[in-house]
Amino acid sequence: MPSHAEHHPAVSADPGAVPRTLSRGGRVQACVAAMTPHLYVPTAERPVRAKMRKLRADTRVMPHSHAWAQVAISATGVIRLSTERGTYIVPPWRALWIPPGVEHAVTVVEDADMRTLYFHQPADCCGPGVAPADEAPWRTCRVLEVSELLRALVREMPCVPDDAPPLPPEALQRERLLSALILEEMRRASAVPLGVDLPRDKRLRQLCEAVLADPTRHETLADWACDTGASPRTVARLFRQDLGRTFTQWRQQVILARAVALAAGRMPIKQIAAELGYNSPSAFSAMVHRAVGMPPARFLGLQHD
Repeated sequence: MPSHAEHHPAVSADPGAVPRTLSRGGRVQACVAAMTPHLYVPTAERPVRAKMRKLRADTRVMPHSHAWAQVAISATGVIRLSTERGTYIVPPWRALWIPPGVEHAVTVVEDADMRTLYFHQPADCCGPGVAPADEAPWRTCRVLEVSELLRALVREMPCVPDDAPPLPPEALQRERLLSALILEEMRRASAVPLGVDLPRDKRLRQLCEAVLADPTRHETLADWACDTGASPRTVARLFRQDLGRTFTQWRQQVILARAVALAAGRMPIKQIAAELGYNSPSAFSAMVHRAVGMPPARFLGLQHD
């Protein structure tokens, strides 16, 4: 996924924009601008900055980008973060790393207490203070597991904007210590395959958006292809060319992401399996284990280490 590192505005969304609403799928969706990111700019002296925002379900944070790296964490609730080439589900026990310059929009799946970390990135560097040889994975968006320690550290970070009275020296020193621990936990965090790639082809994009909205509406590629006006053979070829995988492989990633969102609402595995069209919980659990190589309960956040 491209990082668009050459595009480095402080923020592309107008922080003073007035929220508005639009109709999407028969529902009213509130659209808001990014929350004054220019007041939380990380620096070499303050390498990690934190802010928080409570967002209602169906809120959409307008597309924007930063010159610094970002981690989005939902303390409660579920958010969906979308870029030009992918979409990611972020439940409370996961975090999403966003490299500098990547334009992204946030959709709130269910009421969320969203925490955001901004990371200072020295010139030509990318990652939470990793060695140059280890930067490649950090130059793309990636979903990470959040340890109990990292979650606690994020809660303790001050969320004071730059237009407020400055933090006293002892508070700044505590922030620096917390930041060092956050960077260490970020470097140790395991990546989770929760991203869903999106295509450039307009016809394929339309189909993919439909699958994301309701992945169980059709069972076969032929049925999905009918909605695009293209033949199943053409659609299958486009998937291989644009996304490097088959439709079945891609749809499985959508199913996994949807399962995570359902699990975040404390839905049991048996009900999740039924919601996603599986005849039995064991069949669904076997698919999850094959796809991600970890027990379904751990992947779905139903148990924590």
